[in-house]
Amino acid sequence: MGYHDVPMRLASVEIGGNEVAAVVWAGVALPVAEIPNPDGWPTDLFSLLEGGRLDDLRRRWEGLSERELEDLAVRAVPDRDLSYAPLYRRPRKIWGIGLNYAEHAGDLDEKAPAEEPASFMRPDTTIIGPGDEILLPEGVGRVTVEAELAVVIGREARNVTEGEAPSFVAGFTTVLDVTAEDILRRNPRYLTRAKSFDTFFSFGPELLTTDEVDDVGALEVSTVLNGEVRRANTVSNMTFSPWWLVAFHSRVMRLLPGDVISTGTPGAVVIREDDVAECRISGFEPLANPVVR
Repeated sequence: MGYHDVPMRLASVEIGGNEVAAVVWAGVALPVAEIPNPDGWPTDLFSLLEGGRLDDLRRRWEGLSERELEDLAVRAVPDRDLSYAPLYRRPRKIWGIGLNYAEHAGDLDEKAPAEEPASFMRPDTTIIGPGDEILLPEGVGRVTVEAELAVVIGREARNVTEGEAPSFVAGFTTVLDVTAEDILRRNPRYLTRAKSFDTFFSFGPELLTTDEVDDVGALEVSTVLNGEVRRANTVSNMTFSPWWLVAFHSRVMRLLPGDVISTGTPGAVVIREDDVAECRISGFEPLANPVVR
Protein backbone atom coordinates (compact mmCIF):
# COMPACT_ATOMS: atom_id res chain seq x y z
CA MET A 1 0.00 0.00 0.00
CA GLY A 2 1.37 3.41 -0.94
CA TYR A 3 1.34 6.36 1.43
CA HIS A 4 -1.41 8.09 -0.57
CA ASP A 5 -3.70 5.08 -0.05
CA VAL A 6 -3.91 5.86 3.67
CA PRO A 7 -6.36 8.61 4.83
CA MET A 8 -4.81 11.82 6.11
CA ARG A 9 -5.71 12.38 9.75
CA LEU A 10 -4.84 15.39 11.86
CA ALA A 11 -3.83 15.41 15.51
CA SER A 12 -2.01 17.42 18.15
CA VAL A 13 1.04 15.66 19.54
CA GLU A 14 3.54 16.58 22.22
CA ILE A 15 7.02 17.19 20.84
CA GLY A 16 9.74 18.97 22.81
CA GLY A 17 7.26 20.18 25.41
CA ASN A 18 4.98 21.77 22.80
CA GLU A 19 1.62 20.64 21.44
CA VAL A 20 1.96 20.77 17.66
CA ALA A 21 -0.31 19.97 14.74
CA ALA A 22 0.63 16.76 12.97
CA VAL A 23 -0.51 14.60 10.09
CA VAL A 24 -0.96 10.99 11.19
CA TRP A 25 -0.61 8.36 8.50
CA ALA A 26 0.82 4.89 7.96
CA GLY A 27 1.80 4.46 11.62
CA VAL A 28 3.69 7.73 12.01
CA ALA A 29 2.98 11.37 12.83
CA LEU A 30 4.60 14.20 10.93
CA PRO A 31 4.49 17.75 12.32
CA VAL A 32 2.62 19.94 9.84
CA ALA A 33 5.50 22.42 9.94
CA GLU A 34 7.67 19.77 8.20
CA ILE A 35 5.47 19.70 5.09
CA PRO A 36 7.15 21.81 2.39
CA ASN A 37 5.33 25.08 1.70
CA PRO A 38 6.77 28.48 0.70
CA ASP A 39 4.49 30.32 3.14
CA GLY A 40 4.95 27.83 5.98
CA TRP A 41 2.17 26.45 8.16
CA PRO A 42 0.73 27.35 11.56
CA THR A 43 2.30 25.07 14.15
CA ASP A 44 -0.91 24.31 16.11
CA LEU A 45 -4.18 22.83 14.91
CA PHE A 46 -6.43 25.60 16.18
CA SER A 47 -4.44 28.24 14.24
CA LEU A 48 -4.63 26.03 11.16
CA LEU A 49 -8.44 26.03 11.43
CA GLU A 50 -8.77 29.68 12.45
CA GLY A 51 -6.59 30.81 9.56
CA GLY A 52 -8.61 28.83 7.02
CA ARG A 53 -5.55 26.80 6.01
CA LEU A 54 -7.00 23.29 6.23
CA ASP A 55 -7.98 23.09 2.55
CA ASP A 56 -4.56 24.41 1.56
CA LEU A 57 -2.92 21.73 3.67
CA ARG A 58 -5.07 18.99 2.15
CA ARG A 59 -4.24 20.11 -1.40
CA ARG A 60 -0.54 20.31 -0.59
CA TRP A 61 -0.63 16.89 1.05
CA GLU A 62 -2.43 15.31 -1.89
CA GLY A 63 0.06 16.93 -4.26
CA LEU A 64 3.09 15.33 -2.61
CA SER A 65 4.74 12.59 -4.59
CA GLU A 66 5.38 9.13 -3.17
CA ARG A 67 9.08 10.00 -3.08
CA GLU A 68 8.41 13.18 -1.09
CA LEU A 69 6.24 11.24 1.35
CA GLU A 70 8.94 8.62 1.80
CA ASP A 71 11.44 11.38 2.58
CA LEU A 72 9.03 13.00 5.05
CA ALA A 73 8.37 9.66 6.76
CA VAL A 74 12.01 9.56 7.82
CA ARG A 75 11.39 12.72 9.91
CA ALA A 76 8.10 11.48 11.35
CA VAL A 77 7.54 10.12 14.86
CA PRO A 78 6.48 6.43 15.08
CA ASP A 79 3.04 5.92 16.53
CA ARG A 80 4.42 3.89 19.46
CA ASP A 81 6.41 6.94 20.59
CA LEU A 82 3.56 9.44 20.27
CA SER A 83 1.98 11.33 23.12
CA TYR A 84 -1.33 12.79 21.97
CA ALA A 85 -2.73 16.07 23.28
CA PRO A 86 -6.30 17.35 22.92
CA LEU A 87 -6.86 18.57 19.36
CA TYR A 88 -6.60 22.07 20.87
CA ARG A 89 -7.38 23.67 24.22
CA ARG A 90 -9.13 26.97 23.55
CA PRO A 91 -12.12 26.67 21.20
CA ARG A 92 -14.36 29.70 21.31
CA LYS A 93 -17.44 27.53 21.92
CA ILE A 94 -18.26 23.97 22.94
CA TRP A 95 -21.88 23.00 22.34
CA GLY A 96 -23.20 19.81 23.90
CA ILE A 97 -26.38 18.07 22.79
CA GLY A 98 -28.38 16.16 25.35
CA LEU A 99 -30.86 13.34 24.75
CA ASN A 100 -30.16 13.05 21.03
CA TYR A 101 -30.85 9.32 21.05
CA ALA A 102 -34.25 8.23 22.37
CA GLU A 103 -32.65 5.28 24.19
CA HIS A 104 -30.39 7.60 26.21
CA ALA A 105 -33.33 9.81 27.17
CA GLY A 106 -34.88 6.70 28.72
CA ASP A 107 -31.78 6.26 30.89
CA LEU A 108 -32.55 9.59 32.55
CA ASP A 109 -36.34 9.09 32.69
CA GLU A 110 -36.62 11.94 30.22
CA LYS A 111 -38.58 12.33 27.00
CA ALA A 112 -36.35 12.84 23.95
CA PRO A 113 -36.85 16.29 22.38
CA ALA A 114 -38.71 16.04 19.08
CA GLU A 115 -38.58 19.58 17.68
CA GLU A 116 -35.51 21.28 19.15
CA PRO A 117 -32.31 19.85 20.64
CA ALA A 118 -31.48 19.98 24.34
CA SER A 119 -28.39 22.14 23.89
CA PHE A 120 -25.96 23.39 26.50
CA MET A 121 -22.53 25.03 26.55
CA ARG A 122 -19.47 24.18 28.59
CA PRO A 123 -16.16 25.98 29.29
CA ASP A 124 -12.88 25.06 27.63
CA THR A 125 -11.34 24.47 31.06
CA THR A 126 -13.05 21.07 30.97
CA ILE A 127 -10.78 19.91 28.13
CA ILE A 128 -8.31 17.06 28.48
CA GLY A 129 -6.63 14.84 25.91
CA PRO A 130 -6.15 11.13 25.28
CA GLY A 131 -4.72 9.30 28.27
CA ASP A 132 -5.24 12.21 30.66
CA GLU A 133 -7.02 11.50 33.94
CA ILE A 134 -10.71 12.16 34.48
CA LEU A 135 -10.93 13.52 38.03
CA LEU A 136 -13.94 12.57 40.12
CA PRO A 137 -14.80 15.74 42.08
CA GLU A 138 -14.84 15.76 45.85
CA GLY A 139 -18.32 15.64 47.28
CA VAL A 140 -19.90 14.39 44.05
CA GLY A 141 -21.42 10.92 44.06
CA ARG A 142 -22.71 9.53 40.77
CA VAL A 143 -20.55 10.50 37.79
CA THR A 144 -21.18 9.20 34.26
CA VAL A 145 -19.28 9.23 31.00
CA GLU A 146 -20.67 9.32 27.47
CA ALA A 147 -19.00 8.56 24.15
CA GLU A 148 -19.91 11.02 21.42
CA LEU A 149 -19.12 12.03 17.85
CA ALA A 150 -18.11 15.69 17.70
CA VAL A 151 -18.32 18.10 14.76
CA VAL A 152 -15.48 20.60 14.33
CA ILE A 153 -16.40 23.82 12.52
CA GLY A 154 -14.04 24.80 9.70
CA ARG A 155 -15.28 28.24 8.67
CA GLU A 156 -17.62 30.91 9.96
CA ALA A 157 -21.24 29.83 9.67
CA ARG A 158 -24.29 32.03 10.19
CA ASN A 159 -27.84 31.08 9.17
CA VAL A 160 -26.74 28.15 7.01
CA THR A 161 -29.08 25.42 5.81
CA GLU A 162 -28.73 21.73 6.58
CA GLY A 163 -27.70 21.16 2.97
CA GLU A 164 -25.00 23.83 3.21
CA ALA A 165 -23.68 22.63 6.56
CA PRO A 166 -21.08 20.10 5.29
CA SER A 167 -19.13 22.85 3.54
CA PHE A 168 -18.73 24.67 6.88
CA VAL A 169 -17.41 21.64 8.77
CA ALA A 170 -13.72 20.79 8.99
CA GLY A 171 -14.28 17.26 10.23
CA PHE A 172 -15.16 14.95 13.09
CA THR A 173 -13.52 13.62 16.22
CA THR A 174 -14.14 11.43 19.25
CA VAL A 175 -15.27 12.82 22.61
CA LEU A 176 -15.85 11.62 26.15
CA ASP A 177 -18.44 13.83 27.85
CA VAL A 178 -18.55 13.53 31.66
CA THR A 179 -21.48 14.49 33.90
CA ALA A 180 -21.90 14.89 37.64
CA GLU A 181 -25.23 13.14 37.35
CA ASP A 182 -26.40 13.40 40.94
CA ILE A 183 -26.21 17.20 40.59
CA LEU A 184 -28.23 17.03 37.37
CA ARG A 185 -30.85 14.75 38.91
CA ARG A 186 -31.45 17.23 41.74
CA ASN A 187 -32.46 19.87 39.24
CA PRO A 188 -32.13 19.94 35.42
CA ARG A 189 -31.32 23.65 35.66
CA TYR A 190 -27.98 22.60 37.16
CA LEU A 191 -26.88 21.12 33.81
CA THR A 192 -24.12 23.67 33.20
CA ARG A 193 -22.59 23.03 36.61
CA ALA A 194 -22.92 19.27 36.22
CA LYS A 195 -20.97 19.41 32.95
CA SER A 196 -18.32 22.00 33.84
CA PHE A 197 -15.90 20.39 36.27
CA ASP A 198 -12.27 20.31 35.20
CA THR A 199 -11.38 17.22 33.07
CA PHE A 200 -15.03 16.61 32.06
CA PHE A 201 -14.44 16.83 28.28
CA SER A 202 -11.87 14.61 26.58
CA PHE A 203 -11.22 15.63 22.99
CA GLY A 204 -9.19 13.80 20.32
CA PRO A 205 -6.95 12.07 19.39
CA GLU A 206 -7.63 12.49 15.66
CA LEU A 207 -9.59 14.84 13.42
CA LEU A 208 -10.92 13.12 10.30
CA THR A 209 -11.79 15.64 7.62
CA THR A 210 -15.24 15.39 6.06
CA ASP A 211 -13.88 13.91 2.82
CA GLU A 212 -12.48 10.96 4.82
CA VAL A 213 -15.92 10.03 6.22
CA ASP A 214 -18.02 8.45 3.49
CA ASP A 215 -21.31 8.18 5.39
CA VAL A 216 -21.67 9.99 8.71
CA GLY A 217 -24.97 8.26 9.42
CA ALA A 218 -23.34 4.82 9.22
CA LEU A 219 -20.82 5.54 11.99
CA GLU A 220 -21.30 3.47 15.13
CA VAL A 221 -20.61 5.24 18.42
CA SER A 222 -19.82 3.08 21.47
CA THR A 223 -19.41 3.94 25.15
CA VAL A 224 -16.82 1.50 26.48
CA LEU A 225 -15.85 0.86 30.10
CA ASN A 226 -12.81 -1.25 31.02
CA GLY A 227 -12.74 -2.75 27.54
CA GLU A 228 -16.43 -3.73 27.50
CA VAL A 229 -18.87 -2.06 25.09
CA ARG A 230 -21.68 -0.86 27.34
CA ARG A 231 -23.80 1.19 24.92
CA ALA A 232 -23.68 1.54 21.13
CA ASN A 233 -25.78 3.08 18.39
CA THR A 234 -25.38 4.50 14.90
CA VAL A 235 -25.45 8.18 14.02
CA SER A 236 -28.42 7.56 11.70
CA ASN A 237 -30.51 6.93 14.84
CA MET A 238 -29.94 10.41 16.20
CA THR A 239 -33.03 12.57 16.49
CA PHE A 240 -31.07 15.51 15.08
CA SER A 241 -28.31 14.73 12.55
CA PRO A 242 -24.88 16.38 12.74
CA TRP A 243 -25.63 18.56 9.71
CA TRP A 244 -29.00 19.59 11.17
CA LEU A 245 -27.29 20.54 14.44
CA VAL A 246 -24.79 22.76 12.61
CA ALA A 247 -27.59 24.54 10.76
CA PHE A 248 -29.73 24.96 13.89
CA HIS A 249 -26.95 26.39 16.05
CA SER A 250 -25.79 28.71 13.26
CA ARG A 251 -29.18 30.39 13.63
CA VAL A 252 -28.52 30.93 17.34
CA MET A 253 -25.04 32.44 17.05
CA ARG A 254 -22.18 32.60 14.58
CA LEU A 255 -20.20 29.39 14.55
CA LEU A 256 -16.47 30.06 14.25
CA PRO A 257 -13.54 27.94 13.08
CA GLY A 258 -12.61 25.50 15.82
CA ASP A 259 -16.01 25.57 17.51
CA VAL A 260 -17.11 22.11 18.63
CA ILE A 261 -20.57 20.53 18.62
CA SER A 262 -20.64 17.26 20.54
CA THR A 263 -23.64 15.52 19.01
CA GLY A 264 -24.97 13.31 21.81
CA THR A 265 -24.40 9.82 23.16
CA PRO A 266 -25.94 6.39 22.67
CA GLY A 267 -25.70 5.94 26.42
CA ALA A 268 -23.91 6.87 29.62
CA VAL A 269 -22.14 4.60 32.10
CA VAL A 270 -21.25 5.25 35.72
CA ILE A 271 -17.50 5.64 36.29
CA ARG A 272 -15.53 4.96 39.44
CA GLU A 273 -11.95 5.25 40.56
CA ASP A 274 -9.53 3.06 38.54
CA ASP A 275 -11.94 2.63 35.60
CA VAL A 276 -10.85 3.31 32.03
CA ALA A 277 -13.47 4.98 29.84
CA GLU A 278 -13.35 4.89 26.04
CA CYS A 279 -15.09 6.39 23.06
CA ARG A 280 -14.98 4.11 20.04
CA ILE A 281 -16.33 5.21 16.69
CA SER A 282 -15.99 3.10 13.57
CA GLY A 283 -13.02 4.25 11.49
CA PHE A 284 -11.57 6.46 14.25
CA GLU A 285 -8.68 5.88 16.61
CA PRO A 286 -10.21 5.13 20.05
CA LEU A 287 -10.14 7.77 22.78
CA ALA A 288 -9.40 6.43 26.27
CA ASN A 289 -9.00 8.07 29.70
CA PRO A 290 -8.35 6.62 33.17
CA VAL A 291 -10.54 7.67 36.08
CA VAL A 292 -9.08 8.82 39.41
CA ARG A 293 -10.49 10.22 42.65
